[in-house]
Amino acid sequence: MSDEVFMIGEIGLNHNGDMDLAKQLIDLAVECKMDAVKFQKRDINIVYAQEYLDSPRESPWGTTQREQKKGLELNEKEYDEIDRYCKEKGIKWFASAWDINSLEFLKKYDLKFNKVASAMIINEEFLKAVAKEKKTTFISSGMSNYEDIGKAIDIFDDEECKFVLMHCVSTYPCDDEECHISAIPKLKAYFDCPVGYSGHERGVTPSLIAAAFGAIAIERHITLDRTMYGSDQSASLEKNGLMRLVRDCKKTEQIFGDNTIRTKNRYVGQEEEISKKLRYWL
Repeated sequence: MSDEVFMIGEIGLNHNGDMDLAKQLIDLAVECKMDAVKFQKRDINIVYAQEYLDSPRESPWGTTQREQKKGLELNEKEYDEIDRYCKEKGIKWFASAWDINSLEFLKKYDLKFNKVASAMIINEEFLKAVAKEKKTTFISSGMSNYEDIGKAIDIFDDEECKFVLMHCVSTYPCDDEECHISAIPKLKAYFDCPVGYSGHERGVTPSLIAAAFGAIAIERHITLDRTMYGSDQSASLEKNGLMRLVRDCKKTEQIFGDNTIRTKNRYVGQEEEISKKLRYWL
């Protein structure tokens, strides 16, 4: 990761089980100059209760939750193609595993990063398995308190596994007043660790403020069309918003500059030339 804000395009399940759509989303991330794309991987028989999977749900794949969840999962051949396509396009990819089986599956691809979804931050067995891989891990903090976060951090510290704690509110979409971006510097100070932001708001302003507050990584869901089928689509960014977000977040370090301004030098940048006009009497 560079000194610039690390921009993650969360494809998640927005591919709707369609590889052509998955590739278009990868292309979108590349065009918008994102640093990485992220998917989600589940063994649905582990992650969900059987009673829930058997319950009714209308979807493009059938009439039960099982059919809907299965329809959204990509298989090994499709992940092989994602790996190949991302290498061809020159963009990093990784995925949030939601169970240990899926974590083992992803080892095949020699990925640089791991991601702990907010749902998994209190699963200590899973956290230990992730930390043992010693990959830089983005840990989302939705649906958790400082005690939960501290226990997760202790596991990663014990394994000497690098991580970025991602401030997150697990609502989709997240209303602006629930984003609580001021938590970012508080988390950074309390846990003495790098902090990023995983946002689910409709627009870009909270994410831009997060970068200004020192988030070293920003993760946002991306989509071709927010009206498409899928529970995350409305909390995702389309092309125009994504391009603005990446452009402005990448500028934050340059805009913040050097906090030693005025301590020694009188002039900043081109001020000295301006002073010759405005202070001609010196």
